[in-house]
Amino acid sequence: MGKLATGIGVDLTEDALDPLTALEHCSAPGHGAADLFIGRVRDINQGRQVRAVSYDLHAVLCRNVFIEICNQAREQWGETINLWLAHRYGRLEVGEASVIAAASSRHREESFRACRFLVEEMKHRAPIWKQEHYIDGDSEWVQGHALCGHG
Repeated sequence: MGKLATGIGVDLTEDALDPLTALEHCSAPGHGAADLFIGRVRDINQGRQVRAVSYDLHAVLCRNVFIEICNQAREQWGETINLWLAHRYGRLEVGEASVIAAASSRHREESFRACRFLVEEMKHRAPIWKQEHYIDGDSEWVQGHALCGHG
């Protein structure tokens, strides 16, 4: 299992995600910049009206990937950067937050880049699967996860 360093926080939960938790975790007296990304369930995807999304994940592997991503961000943007990466699982309705990433650092450039890095790497590497539920009653597992071999 990956080691969780001071200043790095990860969470996988069925509960609603709280952006204030992410910002509080990233808060530090010497940090003049904090960035926050909130990914939410949208109502239309590829022309289909979405009612809800169900997320499934492999908790142990996902946690390890999140820690690895955070450690890589620290290697790239410095050991003093604080990071938070959380993903919700279960059924989420339109508008609910599915992912929150946050980064704080002394200056904005590092926190901007690190926050985006967390989101992009999580999307490509974490074992998280997404099933969309449509207004018409149909549902479909969404392709595109790196581990599934889809582009």
